[in-house]
Amino acid sequence: MELKQDVKPITYLKNRTADLVREVSEEGRTVMITQNGKAKVVVMDVELYDRWQAAMALLKILAHAEHDVAAGRTVAQETAFARAAAAIKAAARGA
Repeated sequence: MELKQDVKPITYLKNRTADLVREVSEEGRTVMITQNGKAKVVVMDVELYDRWQAAMALLKILAHAEHDVAAGRTVAQETAFARAAAAIKAAARGA
């Protein structure tokens, strides 16, 4: 983030909303909006937001997996693959 360019006061958002939306959507960057000198919101392109949401979902899955490992809730690789193969066969029969 280029702080000089990508941090704007709320008055910029109020007065130049269309320009800000164009800048964010065309350049794919985020802009931090400040109010009374403090960061309040971030404006970002919807495609970037979708990618961010997908990344957050993957990180959440990873955190759950790490918790499972720490708690000893694991199975051997062979067992996991056997269960997956059985589930695939069952789904194919039901399809």
